[in-house]
Amino acid sequence: MNPPIRSQRRRPRRRAFILLMVLLLLAGGAYGAWNWLGGGKDEETTRLTAKISRGDIENLVTATGTLQPRSYVDVGAQISGQVMAIHVEVGSQVEEGQLLAEIDPTVYLARVDASRAQLRYQRAQLQDREAQLALARITHTRQRNLYAEDATTLESLQTAEAGLKSAQAQIEMLKAQIEQTESSLRADEANLEYSRILAPMAGTVVSITARQGQTLNANQQAPIILQIAELSTMTVQTQVSEADISRLQPGMAVYFTTLGGGERRWYGSLERIEPTPTVTNNVVLYNALFNVPNPRHFLMTQMTAQVFFIESAARDTLLVPMSALTLTGPAAGRTGRPGMREARPGSGDEEPPVVRARRGLVTVLKDDGRIEERVVEIGVSNRVQAQVLSGLEEGETVVLAGRAPTAPSTTPRQAGGDRIPGLGPTGMGPGLR
Repeated sequence: MNPPIRSQRRRPRRRAFILLMVLLLLAGGAYGAWNWLGGGKDEETTRLTAKISRGDIENLVTATGTLQPRSYVDVGAQISGQVMAIHVEVGSQVEEGQLLAEIDPTVYLARVDASRAQLRYQRAQLQDREAQLALARITHTRQRNLYAEDATTLESLQTAEAGLKSAQAQIEMLKAQIEQTESSLRADEANLEYSRILAPMAGTVVSITARQGQTLNANQQAPIILQIAELSTMTVQTQVSEADISRLQPGMAVYFTTLGGGERRWYGSLERIEPTPTVTNNVVLYNALFNVPNPRHFLMTQMTAQVFFIESAARDTLLVPMSALTLTGPAAGRTGRPGMREARPGSGDEEPPVVRARRGLVTVLKDDGRIEERVVEIGVSNRVQAQVLSGLEEGETVVLAGRAPTAPSTTPRQAGGDRIPGLGPTGMGPGLR
């Protein structure tokens, strides 16, 4: 009976041992999680910092645009008829006056032949009437001489005068008929010439809407056969929202990229802003247009362009992250004039836009671990970075927005060491606590 009693005594000890091991494992896991989440790290190791470095910065207005040829023409038919032949294809380069297509000229050729025959008949009638007019003049002269010698009656003289006037009137009538026939002949010859569709301008055939054998009806409106565009200069039609349109000014630099074009930029300058908006899904959009050279025809019609209007820019300047800045207001009497040498190639050395400098506070981390709140002046800025005009040097370390620093701080000072008036020991004004 003793062995069963011993096993019963060992069971509570085993349970206590297992419970102890579970508690130890839970404690170890909690400690590891606490360290992994940063609870065991020093405050200095969790502080986010960034170095002041040099680079380029742009303040941009972005929009989406569509490429169109600057000049193009829809080539249509001015007469009705069946298309006999089309002599070009989409993509063909054509010169002004080149034959593009032909319409069956049978009917118009017959009208021209009929008008010419009618004109010949009327001219022959005119010759006959001119001969009769000459005879009427002779008769009138004879009757007048005879009447002067009292050798004929007054009635014969009056008859001769009436015959002369009638012959003259018939001449004028025939001349008018000939003019009318000549006018009709010119119209018929023009319609016959319209059966040959000629290029009104030099360019590239970008579309063909008619087909050989198709019958065209030009009685109501001119049917379009093809379109010719001059692709050496393209127009970018950009739709800008009403929230950003006030930031655009004609003449400002702009560039765009295309889908599949990689990082290649196409530069231009804003030509005009159309005052009439378009409303799409209750969104008010304004058309902003500019031209861009396209000598090698890399840009094509209806391409989508991601457009960037350069409101201001700076090249090779000191940059500070916006997350390290607390803006305090404009800098009195200070303006920045950033360079824009790459923004408008080929447009001359125009003066870049004047940018109003602003003040801000940054926290600078010293090499010995101390922090210093400092006032800086910034120029061009966007949502990510800002141009440093004064207050920071290249290579200095600034603290980004995040956990509040605990290291000792110094009184904020301007560039040059002067204390900022109106700021307390912490460097924070009443509105910046």
